[in-house]
Amino acid sequence: MVLQLTPEKGVPLSKRAPKIDLKARAAACAKTVALLSNHGLSVVPTKEDEAAAAELAVSYAKDPETTSKATTTPRAAQLTPAVLRETHHILTEFGRQVVDSAVTVRHLVTNKLILETENPDPRVRLKALELLGKISDVGLFVEKSEVTITHQTTDDLKEKLRQKLQKLTQPPPPVEDAVIIDGEATDVDELFGLSDAETDE
Repeated sequence: MVLQLTPEKGVPLSKRAPKIDLKARAAACAKTVALLSNHGLSVVPTKEDEAAAAELAVSYAKDPETTSKATTTPRAAQLTPAVLRETHHILTEFGRQVVDSAVTVRHLVTNKLILETENPDPRVRLKALELLGKISDVGLFVEKSEVTITHQTTDDLKEKLRQKLQKLTQPPPPVEDAVIIDGEATDVDELFGLSDAETDE
């Protein structure tokens, strides 16, 4: 069977290639491989294909950004259709396993907390009940904060700004001169007899 291709004309080409995540690239390539398979392409993965796909998936799991940058369009074009399809399968299954593992751990922790609510120690029981209440599904002890937003018109904001600017531009209030009181100075030590005590010592 001959596959008829109709090129699209007038598609603008950007100077910079867009950044594509490896997971999205592998999904797009897998769709292309599936389409070509329907038109007679034989895709039978070899051990080398499976090893290359596994290596690519493990590299993506360690550092998604770097692996996605390294897997450019020219490099992806050098991979066999089997590698692209297997990479897509591994990454899809990897994502599902992460979700399944998170759900399993969540259920495990919840069940353990329920068992601890029967603990003879009241402190353990109280803590278990508190943690159960903080689970998002229960939401009993969730701290909520309310944010009040006051909407003001542009005219109100201008008026407030004008008032503040007027306060800043007004001259400061006059400072009163210090009052000078004429009189003789009093020696406090002599008044309380402290100077004589020091002399005696």
